[in-house]
Amino acid sequence: MKSFTGLQIPCWNDLLNLASRCYGLTGLGYLGVDIVLDREKGPLLLELNARPGLNIQIANKAGLLPRLHLVEREHEKLTSIEDRVTFAKDRFAA
Repeated sequence: MKSFTGLQIPCWNDLLNLASRCYGLTGLGYLGVDIVLDREKGPLLLELNARPGLNIQIANKAGLLPRLHLVEREHEKLTSIEDRVTFAKDRFAA
C-alpha cells in the first residue's frame, strides 16, 4: 500500500472554493462534492451528493456527527465562500 503522507494536492484553495460554491446551488445543509483534477483542465466537478458515503469519515479518521454539530452552531455566521473555506481549513485541517 502506498502512503499519502506528505501528499500536496495542487490547487487546494481552488478546490475548497469550488466545493463551497456548490452549497449555494443546492440549498442542502450537508453535501458531498466529487471533484477530479485533470492535468490539462484543472479541477472539474463530477457530481454533488445529497447523501455522501461514509468513506469521508474513514479518510478523515474522524466521525461526522461532531463536525455536523460544529457546523450547525456556526453556519449562520458563514455568509461568504471565503468564510466557509476559512472555517473548514481552521476547524478540519489535519
